[in-house]
Amino acid sequence: MPISFTITARDPGSEARAGTMTTEHGSFPTPAFMPVGTAATVKGVWPEHLKEMGYGCVLSNTYHLYLRPGHERIRKLGGLHRFMGWDRSILTDSGGYQVFSLASLRKVEDEAVTFRSHIDGALHVLSPELAVEAQEAMGSDIRMVLDECVEYPAGRREIEEAVRRTTAWARRSLVASRRAEGGLFGIVQGGMFPDLRKRSAEELRSLDFPGYAIGGVSVGEGTGLQREMVALTAPLLPLEKPRYLMGVGTPADIASAVSCGVDLFDCVLPTRNARNGMLFTTAGTVSIKQARYAEDPSPADENCGCPTCRSFSRAYLRHLYLRKEILSSMLLTAHNLHFYGRWMERIREAIRVGNFGDFMKESLGSRVD
Repeated sequence: MPISFTITARDPGSEARAGTMTTEHGSFPTPAFMPVGTAATVKGVWPEHLKEMGYGCVLSNTYHLYLRPGHERIRKLGGLHRFMGWDRSILTDSGGYQVFSLASLRKVEDEAVTFRSHIDGALHVLSPELAVEAQEAMGSDIRMVLDECVEYPAGRREIEEAVRRTTAWARRSLVASRRAEGGLFGIVQGGMFPDLRKRSAEELRSLDFPGYAIGGVSVGEGTGLQREMVALTAPLLPLEKPRYLMGVGTPADIASAVSCGVDLFDCVLPTRNARNGMLFTTAGTVSIKQARYAEDPSPADENCGCPTCRSFSRAYLRHLYLRKEILSSMLLTAHNLHFYGRWMERIREAIRVGNFGDFMKESLGSRVD
């Protein structure tokens, strides 16, 4: 079945909306955060734990899975859902961002991107058609077109070329698409140039994708410029279709983007930061490695009901982290993902009851990063 998206509530004071996204693997409420499972796993947590936290969709990355173990192997093993033991929705990134981050290892041309694997240096050619083929082989529910993402800062001519190429690749991706189930999203580029973002959005809207993503932000431009570009771009996208902000962000960044009408988010922050000893809490971030927690019997967040906070002290979490115990990554990751899950619940509820404006004032004026 194709994806469907229904808006169920709107905030009277902003562009924020709550809704429901449905794929062949079930429905989940929006605005939604998608944990990042780059290599077909969200590091440190079992799929059942993610379900218990309320997550209905996770992200996996085509670049990494294309290199190892390979999309054809995943197809032979029954598809990505069976491969990773996850029976809810999956969004796959095209791999474009990862390829374009390999500046010294890739060559961009209109036909395709030639790059060398960061694993063994082997030469690969990634075209829009191959990006679609790989994602369809894996059987993901939401698939992304191959786009050209340019890091900040970049000149106007470079961004113009990226917009032109992104639109051309989007057209080719639609032609290459064969899978009726799920849907393919277009990605708006344009760097930090408002007129180029408008051009990119207009060109992609004419192609009538089932959903749209805002790309090319959180690439070094800083929070202020990032939020400015999101606020500019989101209203340019079709009102009735899902909008996905790629690679963002902090809880405050997410709340800000929701106020602009964004529905979907992913970011490595909750999981990567957990593995580096940083926790998101209702009182702000906590660096558990600090010496002041050595004898602290309190939970990481006294306002949190996750299993980590119910059962373990800051002192114990610090001990595990300093000893590099595997349990450290598991407990800290579980807490951060639980925090993000509850954060999205609070956002959805605020939209439903009509006090999202008050939520924004409270959240953006608090210590929540």
